[in-house]
Amino acid sequence: MDLLTTSPVASWQQRPNRLSGKMKSPVSRPSDASILENSTTTTATTFPSFNSSFVLVEGENAHAVAAAMTMANGKEMRRRSSAATKKEGAFLTDRNLNTTDANANANGDVGPVNGLAHSLNAPLRMGDVNGRAILRENINLHMERKHSTPMMPAFMVSAPGKVIVFGEHAVVYGKAAIAAAISLRSYLLVTTLSKSRRTVSLLFPDISFSHTWDIDALPWETFSHPSKKKFYYDLVTTLDPELVKAMQPHLSTVSLNLPEDTRRIHQASASAFLYLFLSLGSQHSPASVYTLRSTLPIGAGLGSSASICVCLSAALLLQIRALSGPHPDQPGVESELQIQRINRWAFVGEMCIHGSPSGVDNTVSSGGKAVMFKREDYRKPPTVTPLRNFPELPLLLVNTRQARSTAAEVAKVATLKREHPVVANMMLEAIDSVTESAHHLISENFNREDPESLRHLGELIRINHGLLVSLGVSHPKLERIRELVDHAGIGWTKLTGAGGGGCAITMLKSDVQPKILRELQAKFDEEGYEKFQITLGGDGVGVLWPAVLENGTREAGGEEIDQEKFLKAVGNDGVEKLVGVGVLEKREGWKFWRP
Repeated sequence: MDLLTTSPVASWQQRPNRLSGKMKSPVSRPSDASILENSTTTTATTFPSFNSSFVLVEGENAHAVAAAMTMANGKEMRRRSSAATKKEGAFLTDRNLNTTDANANANGDVGPVNGLAHSLNAPLRMGDVNGRAILRENINLHMERKHSTPMMPAFMVSAPGKVIVFGEHAVVYGKAAIAAAISLRSYLLVTTLSKSRRTVSLLFPDISFSHTWDIDALPWETFSHPSKKKFYYDLVTTLDPELVKAMQPHLSTVSLNLPEDTRRIHQASASAFLYLFLSLGSQHSPASVYTLRSTLPIGAGLGSSASICVCLSAALLLQIRALSGPHPDQPGVESELQIQRINRWAFVGEMCIHGSPSGVDNTVSSGGKAVMFKREDYRKPPTVTPLRNFPELPLLLVNTRQARSTAAEVAKVATLKREHPVVANMMLEAIDSVTESAHHLISENFNREDPESLRHLGELIRINHGLLVSLGVSHPKLERIRELVDHAGIGWTKLTGAGGGGCAITMLKSDVQPKILRELQAKFDEEGYEKFQITLGGDGVGVLWPAVLENGTREAGGEEIDQEKFLKAVGNDGVEKLVGVGVLEKREGWKFWRP
């Protein structure tokens, strides 16, 4: 409706005013139809308002015309109102409108007309202001007003890193490997902005990265073209070159003035986010800020990039309402489907970062616990077997902070295999046997409280490390960690990942004395190592919806985790204390898909 509309209406011979303040005797008058047909001197002007439209009727017979309009429109308004009320399943009344002529004169409302009392089903009312009649057409607010869509509350997703427990390097040659989730995790806070904002921002303060894009300027036309469009349930195994090309102008300005090494890391993160955002979202996606904090060391072979991609995948799928749960009563089959959906899109993010990832890291990060991974033919997808019974075990993780190259370590084994094929193949077969033995042990009702079970598993860890040393992929710093652990007698140690630096893991014995552990950790600190006391084999991707936790504060209903608090958390300890999964025994809020 236009702001102001005018139209000629009829007039008829002046008659006594029914709204003069006294009850009048009924008078005869022409029919409503003749009034509307014969008048040429009276006009009606409509003024829309929030929940009504006011009709100002001016002219020599304004009141009579207003009454005629009431009768002419009342029947149709009653029909529309009644139908809409029935449709909505509501029953509404307006007591103030059930009036007589007497009290109508007092409050400006028309009373019964031809025996019909005004109510919700007779929504036209008339008053008298300065000798002019005013009609107000009541619009049923419940029926007519469109409900606004509330902003999505701030929420969080979290995903773990991983370590390879058995099978490094042998997995390259078609053997099995076992990888398990660790309690070091990435945490992503998603904050929805007001509808007037049309930007999307990515903030990774731990790597000093932030960037904002104009949503409407992104290449939606390319990503939404029928030949390119992907849906949340699709399986994507390769990146589309045209879509990658369409993103380039929006990646070229990321961290433009930073050193090349830093810029490469930032652009890789931005590439993964944009590809997922453009694939799963739409031009109507809400403006949001995605803020990520991580307790995982970057570039240490712990699956930090996969953890980030799982967080982004889960958050975007939640925003388009493509995920069900998680909740405690969710059937296992349904939980498995949600994990699979998250994992598939996380793999797409990994392809943006790494090119040709194995898929192990994102699979472990999505589902948690552990998986057995095997790829006998690189022309076919790998075989990934979830190990849902993998025990949660205490673990000491030590980062050498020694830079290493996965490609260089893989090349070492390839050279050894070429120069000493029989010996190298025997060592790779032995590693495979260790992996299969561990799988069998874990699958046969492994009891983590039983010292003998722990010892058996620990010996397999020690043997696996010795074989990796024989392949030439260890490093003096890794051997120093093993030496210190063996001297303290607290557990069994091996390198994890490609080797040549990176990290070592120690499965702790059940009877470790806290004093001995503190002394060992002090030695690690003295020699420049980074240590983490963590859990192996925990949950995968989790959701905190809304972002509220019982943190022992006095805030009613729990502590709301907003962006300011999240950014101000200092270091790993601060992040863990604020939002960490499983940090406080009675902490509620985090939910997980558990098949």
